[in-house]
Amino acid sequence: MQELSTSSKLKYIFSIPVIISALGYFVDIYDLLLFGIVRIPSLKALGLNPDVDGTFILNAQMIGLLLGGIFWGIFGDKKGRLSVLFGSILVYSLANIACGFLPYFPKEHLVYQYAGLRFIAGIGLAGELGAGITLVSESLPKNLRAIGTSVVAGFGLMGAVVAQLTVELAGGWNISYIIGGVLGILLLFLRISVSESGIYKTMEHQSVSKGNFLSFFTNKDRLIRYLKCIAIGLPTWFCIGILAVLANQFAPELGIKDLNPGKAIMWAYVGISAGDLASGFISHLLKSRKKAIFYMLVFTVIGVAIMLFGNTNTETKYYIFCFWLGLGTGYWAMFVTLAAEQFGTNIRNTATTTVPNMVRGLVPVMIFGFDFFKKDFSVIVSAAIVGIIVFGLAFYSSLTVSETHDRDLDFTE
Repeated sequence: MQELSTSSKLKYIFSIPVIISALGYFVDIYDLLLFGIVRIPSLKALGLNPDVDGTFILNAQMIGLLLGGIFWGIFGDKKGRLSVLFGSILVYSLANIACGFLPYFPKEHLVYQYAGLRFIAGIGLAGELGAGITLVSESLPKNLRAIGTSVVAGFGLMGAVVAQLTVELAGGWNISYIIGGVLGILLLFLRISVSESGIYKTMEHQSVSKGNFLSFFTNKDRLIRYLKCIAIGLPTWFCIGILAVLANQFAPELGIKDLNPGKAIMWAYVGISAGDLASGFISHLLKSRKKAIFYMLVFTVIGVAIMLFGNTNTETKYYIFCFWLGLGTGYWAMFVTLAAEQFGTNIRNTATTTVPNMVRGLVPVMIFGFDFFKKDFSVIVSAAIVGIIVFGLAFYSSLTVSETHDRDLDFTE
């Protein structure tokens, strides 16, 4: 195959599908993490308990992500990648605008109303990344897929930083929700210019089963591939869902006066954004998805060990480690790209949409384990036990999953 010129490579890397997917993921991450950032101020303002009610609402959002991942995954393989990019953004934008008006809702059963809206938002948010990565993976030459998807995630993840800054500058947590919803609606109009994936168009009229979620469980080899893809992503949400979102729980044992979960999330995502941009180039240089993910996992687990047991006794140190862990778990785009490359066109969007949302959906399970171990161990040791399980599964899966760096994607299952 003839080597592309630098200008041709740049045209692919900054093509319309990449730019639109990156902007979409930016809004997606802004909205996805906004509850984690405004959890304490919003729940206090509404007269709810930040810990008990906050966990309930977060779990509702995560369950929405899990169910939404299955729905949008199947929908994208049956109706096309673009149908998901339009539908998902509309759902989560409207849900977030509604969250902005929660202070005016009836006070009775307010926790269920908040949880219901975050559940709907979770369903909408579930479709964005998988459909975007699938569209980009199928639109770019195979030697540029990793870089293209890294640009999507690297830019998109800056939405977390903007979410934190918006909360600080907007003058109210509810205004931040409305801003996120309006951004989504504006992006909806930009998507009119995007074309459907050529690979999907080729497969669209073939007499092959499309978007069959159950097919992951009816074939042993396919099921193992699917579970390994999920396991590889678990450390990303262990670091975010426990070490960043629940940062305030670590403060007393570390001897820190106070830790702001919003700032912990922001610094983690600054790191993830940089790591995601780097991961594509690392994979490109190593000519391997597996090696890139493995080395980044090693970097992350070292950071977790030092963070928990290395005298992290100031707020600044904790945020520095959040950045470190973010940098290490910046293989998020790489692992979703790996999932896209593992499966055929007829179930590819189902895989890339459900895999990351299975990871997100397992956050309540990780938090349950964390809370379970806290009955007998300290907060730090409990986090370490969950971390050992999560990283063990990820290391095993990254070493044993099949390499897909140069795989052609024009195939079906």
